[in-house]
Amino acid sequence: MTFIYDRSYIRAMPRQRQNPDTRDRLLEAGVAAFLENGYHGAGLKEVLDRVQVPKGSFYNYFKSKEEFGAATIRHYANSLSQKMAGAMAGARDPLSGLRRFFHRLMADFEAADYVGGCLVANLGGEVELNQTCRLALAEALYDWRAGVTQALRQAQEQGQVRNDIAAEELADVLINTWEGAVIRMKIERSLAPLRQCLHRLLDDYFQPVAG
Repeated sequence: MTFIYDRSYIRAMPRQRQNPDTRDRLLEAGVAAFLENGYHGAGLKEVLDRVQVPKGSFYNYFKSKEEFGAATIRHYANSLSQKMAGAMAGARDPLSGLRRFFHRLMADFEAADYVGGCLVANLGGEVELNQTCRLALAEALYDWRAGVTQALRQAQEQGQVRNDIAAEELADVLINTWEGAVIRMKIERSLAPLRQCLHRLLDDYFQPVAG
């Protein structure tokens, strides 16, 4: 399935007042469609059917599939940042907050019956992805890395995490390993790879070096 749009129709269509709720519903539908079918496999009709929005209204919010894709990625990244902030808030320490964040992601994966996984990693695997979406993915990954890095740096300052390796490098190891575990989770339909990832890194490799 592909997006098909008539640009002459878009130019002729009068601009309407935008409804933030409709835009958010379109973006949520975009996240679901891209997670299930990928960027190239998701069609405009699929997105519109999910939210019962007419085709003409869609173009009042987004000029093209590329623009919609980038906005959907940013919407997903913002949701991820909110989940991180929520997990860290009220946590007894940074490492506990980080564990809570990843466990909440695991709960989301399980609730979705292991379909989809991580939108950033999924779309990053589509090598023909356009420049607009690729840059949005890079920004999303950078923001996620920054949040994990901050949590690990705070944990280092409190003596919870080894400090002989930079927090940025530890964040890269965690995110890269996590994304690989997400792929195995989808194949095996099990959270075991994710639990192993967190245990071997947060409870083992990331622990302070004795002496």
